[in-house]
Parts: sequence; C-alpha cells; structure tokens
Amino acid sequence: MTILMTIKFGPAGLGPVKDACSILEEYSQLGLRVCEIAFTYGIYIKNKEDAIRIDKRAKELNIKLSIHASYFVNLNSEEKAKREATKKRILDCCEVGELLGAEIVVFHPGFYGKDRNTAHQAIKEGISELLTEIKRKGLKIKIAPETMGKINVFGSIEEISLLVKETGCSFCLDFAHILAREKKVDYNKIKALFPGKDWHCHFSGIVYGDKGEKNHIKTEKDAWKNLLTNLPKDKNITIINESPDMIEDSVEGLKIFKTI
Repeated sequence: MTILMTIKFGPAGLGPVKDACSILEEYSQLGLRVCEIAFTYGIYIKNKEDAIRIDKRAKELNIKLSIHASYFVNLNSEEKAKREATKKRILDCCEVGELLGAEIVVFHPGFYGKDRNTAHQAIKEGISELLTEIKRKGLKIKIAPETMGKINVFGSIEEISLLVKETGCSFCLDFAHILAREKKVDYNKIKALFPGKDWHCHFSGIVYGDKGEKNHIKTEKDAWKNLLTNLPKDKNITIINESPDMIEDSVEGLKIFKTI
C-alpha cells in the first residue's frame, strides 16, 4: 500500500518548564514530531520568556506544539459566570499558546445539561464569541472542540462536525472517545463529516461500557494497525497519544506506520 498522507506522532505531555527543552530533544531523537502541552489542571507555563524559549527550541527540532485546555470548562453551563470563566480559561490558553507557537487549543465543549436540544446553540454561541475575541486580539491560534467519549457529554462526531460548519472552528477527533461512545468507528462517516485537509487527532487504548469512556489504557499494536490502515490517505494528520505510556505508545505508532 502506498501511503500519501503525512502523520506526525507525539505524546500528550511536555513535563516541567525547567526540563521542557531537553524533553523536546528526547522526543525529537525518538522521531516524534508533535507534542500537546497539558494545561488541563491549569496553565503552568506562566513566564513569557519560558514560553518563547520553548517555542524556539520546538521550531529548531521541527516539533509542532498544541495545547489541551482546562478540564474545568463548560460552554453550556446554566450559570453565566461559569460560561464566562470557561471562555476566559480557553482564551488564556490561546494567549500562552500563541507565545509557545502552538497551532491549536483543544477543549471539551460542555455538558448537555437539562435540555440536550439547547446545548448545541449555547456551545455554538460560546465558540463564536471565542473566535471573535481571538480575532480581536490578533491571535493566529485555532480552537478545537473535541469528540467526547461519554454519552452524557456533548461531543458526538455529528455535533462537532456541525460546530465546525457553523462557526469555522477547528476540531479534535479522539478516536478512542469515538469508539467508546459509538462502540465502533465508522471511518467513512468520519471522512464525510470532516472533509478538511488537516486533522488533529487523539488516540490511545480505552476501556468503555454502556455509558461510554471509563479510562485510557496502553495502546495495543492491533489498535494502532486498525487506525492507521483506515485513516484517509489525503490528509495531514497529527496523532496525540493519551495513554498511560504515551511516549512509548507514540513511538510504537510511528514504527507501525512505517511498515504499512
């Protein structure tokens, strides 16, 4: 099989600020070309000079950075103060991400709340407001709502695709989450819903049940092979691994990709 697509592999973590550049060097030596910085429990790169230094080293090593925003967000909260706090947390990630040279900020869009029918409108409005503010601030970074793995959380492939069409935002396809939510991955359907050239993806092993995702686990070789043989061949694809062994798993994914 001839592979025409470009896939870059890397982990969902950079580590402490003081070690960031040396960690990036280690990733580069392993052949990894992307890294997602986890601001999931708060923005820990606070110093502007540190951010610029990390950006410079990442560019020298040809490693593309991305950001995962705080877990404590919900664009469909019933409380306006919490919606505003959500937007501020995402915007703060965008501003630091810009200094880091990151291309995209991934975030969890929100919960369904009491009325699933109104969730989409509230989340769409929140994303539109974020995009307006990003443009006003002159930032180039993109924001990407993620497909979610629990059935009671907003973030099916159809819901994320519609947000992309209506707002022009980017997206994050988490294939582990899709499997947990749908109990299968319909690659043809996903290709139709996300025709864009650039795909930012998450992937790992996952344990799931009737209500969807339970927890991430080490990524099995067969899972990697299934993903890599089914991905479209005409995309530029980033795959961030979120397993407990994310560095080892990213290297394994790269090795398998080279054999396909």
